[in-house]
Amino acid sequence: MSDSDTPGKPRRSTQSYGKLDKDGFIHRSWMKNQGLPDHVFDGRPVIGICNTWSELTPCNSGLRELAEYVKRGVWEAGGLPLEFPAMSLGETQMRPTAMLFRNLLAMEVEESIRGNPIDGVVLLGGCDKTTPAQIMGAASVNLPTMVVSSGPMLNGKFRGQDIGSGTDVWKYSEAVRAGLMSIDDFIAAESGMSRSRGVCMTMGTASTVSSLTEAMGLSLPLNGTLPAVDARRQALAHLTGRRIVELVKQDVRLADILTREALENAIVVNAAIGGSTNAVVHLLAIAGRLGIELALDDFDRLSRDIPLLVDLMPSGRFLMEDFHYAGGLPAVMARIKDRLHTDAVTVSGVALGDQIADAQCYNDDIIRTLDNPVNPDSGIWVLKGNLCPKGAIIKPNAATPALLEHTGRAVVFESIEDYKARIDDPDLDVDEHSVLVLKGCGPKGYPGMPEVGNMALPKKLLEKGVRDMLRISDARMSGTAFGSVILHVAPESSAGGPLAVVRDGDEIAFSGKNRSLSLRISDAELAQRLAEWQDSRPESEYTRGYAKLYIDTVLQADQGVDLDFLRGASGDQVDRESH
Repeated sequence: MSDSDTPGKPRRSTQSYGKLDKDGFIHRSWMKNQGLPDHVFDGRPVIGICNTWSELTPCNSGLRELAEYVKRGVWEAGGLPLEFPAMSLGETQMRPTAMLFRNLLAMEVEESIRGNPIDGVVLLGGCDKTTPAQIMGAASVNLPTMVVSSGPMLNGKFRGQDIGSGTDVWKYSEAVRAGLMSIDDFIAAESGMSRSRGVCMTMGTASTVSSLTEAMGLSLPLNGTLPAVDARRQALAHLTGRRIVELVKQDVRLADILTREALENAIVVNAAIGGSTNAVVHLLAIAGRLGIELALDDFDRLSRDIPLLVDLMPSGRFLMEDFHYAGGLPAVMARIKDRLHTDAVTVSGVALGDQIADAQCYNDDIIRTLDNPVNPDSGIWVLKGNLCPKGAIIKPNAATPALLEHTGRAVVFESIEDYKARIDDPDLDVDEHSVLVLKGCGPKGYPGMPEVGNMALPKKLLEKGVRDMLRISDARMSGTAFGSVILHVAPESSAGGPLAVVRDGDEIAFSGKNRSLSLRISDAELAQRLAEWQDSRPESEYTRGYAKLYIDTVLQADQGVDLDFLRGASGDQVDRESH
């Protein structure tokens, strides 16, 4: 039975399947009850296929089938494919928020990879939190790793028009509340919105992460945009199966691909495609697993002067299917190649620059040129000030330009329940110049940092024609959402950040140009309020289980919202046998 192609370094799987003793007997014989013949334990690479397929995760519902195509490629290349499940996080289904469980999935993926006799792994994910969690877990083990994403749904259709996941839900919901759309029409749009398997076909978090995975070199080209139901995604899965076997033979590990330069490429690409603000917490968490120094300020610095090139909802007009047909991510990266680390290594075996050298754009209306961008301001703006000592963020291309410099009177909601109870109260003391402030929605407070930052506007203002207001919270926002929304305020209110002591009527000043967010009270008054808050700090209602572990150990938004004890790596070595 052969060892690794790397001289003097046996494969991990050989430690289990290559021993001619009691332990080897146990490992091989139980696997044979699945019909595996003797010769597949001859030392060939064993490839784990980590699958987050679930009927409770509609975005990932096609992954059961896609796994079979990965297996074809593995078999063809002379490997042994072994599929295993991982917890699936359905963004549209899980309560209180899928983000609460991202780190739990990362733990499961890490230990499943480390504990099993596999030499490399293909991660099958797609829905918002599944892919980041899988990459986090895999990064802490550091085997040869590739990603195949679910792929976006086909364009939504409603009465002759294209409609987009999430983006048009928010628009239609506000139209109903404003009296501009009937509830019957609203319900009628449901069936046309999600008309094939796959993730959101807007530039939501799922399509953002799959695109950034491609930009970081962890997947084959076009993984980010190929529609879920396109046969070419099945072919991509097959080719991934072949390629992961080669990576194992060459001993090319995840950390060889996912470097500081790869993460910087992801930040730049996120700006050009109008990607989700959720990319911030995911990339920070991934960097923490790899021991790479990546700071919140890097997102602002690296994305400055990167224009929005992809005219895609929620920041534009088109959808992911259109984006793919226009040339996909390679075409975008070719247009900003001077801002990328083109010598970065990719899983395809060539440098990023070589991979995109022949990329072409087939529709300049969808993928714009640098001299004709959708918006000259893109990326992530990182704000600092006494209201957010550790930072806050805003996505400028999703905001109303006039609100990027704004001072207004705070209208405060102490919790999401408080907000829901009062936002449509005709007596709410609010006008279009007010700043809506939502507390208690950070990592610890909710718990899990939900996507509620894009608060719906007060009904009485919608009826007057107001369509945007400045909104501030310690929450997140769906990548499909839009508006002048300041997010990820850190420290969060439930951790005693200054957001906790904002009161109705306080004046808040926001300057996008200066990247500042300030509560206009004196330092002395702020200190007094914070001391009073600490004295009356409420006890957490979560006293057991994963939620308690999460609240006790979760990091703040500026550090990626990972659990503190999960940062770093444990590696792939496990010496002790099970019997």
